[in-house]
Amino acid sequence: MKRSYIGAILIALSSLMATTLFAADSEAGKTKSALCAGCHGADGNSTNAIWPSLAGQHASYLAKQLNNFKSGERTDPTMQGMVAALNETDIEDIAAYFESQSPKPVTFDAAMVEKGEAIYRGGITETSVAACMGCHSPGGAGNAPASYPSLKGQHTEYLVAQLKRFRDGSRANDAGRMMRDVAKRMSDEEMMSVAAYISGIQ
Repeated sequence: MKRSYIGAILIALSSLMATTLFAADSEAGKTKSALCAGCHGADGNSTNAIWPSLAGQHASYLAKQLNNFKSGERTDPTMQGMVAALNETDIEDIAAYFESQSPKPVTFDAAMVEKGEAIYRGGITETSVAACMGCHSPGGAGNAPASYPSLKGQHTEYLVAQLKRFRDGSRANDAGRMMRDVAKRMSDEEMMSVAAYISGIQ
């Protein structure tokens, strides 16, 4: 069997797994997400910049985060209380619901966008910071099968807060320490710049 044919089969299987893994009930998820609305908005568009918008986020990533909160791998007192009673079906349904919603534009500092774009697309050579688009894609859409989140249109404040948590180690649920290794080499200004650029991606 030719290698290219095997590769095509593997790609097809990967796509099928990504599709069927979250063959969840988004309508049921809408009902189950009622408690989430207080912070994240009924449609997943948070109006408070310290809380992430979930609308349009990959279900695979959302489910991973909810399971990480449930297991304690990712810590936040509010979120751990919210997920405590959720079972795997609940988590997949909620994740599917938020993935099906459309993200809305958020505010950002336009003066920081140029520097932020340079970091997002080219990294920071001096400190060996990899380009963000390598994992999160040139358009900020992420990679669903790999559970790399979509970042486009996320609140600047939330993005900066998460980068700082990766930097100080208080958030450590990144595969292979990828985000911790990136964030530890970034200054506050660099974080704010790249976050502003990301917030403006539509």
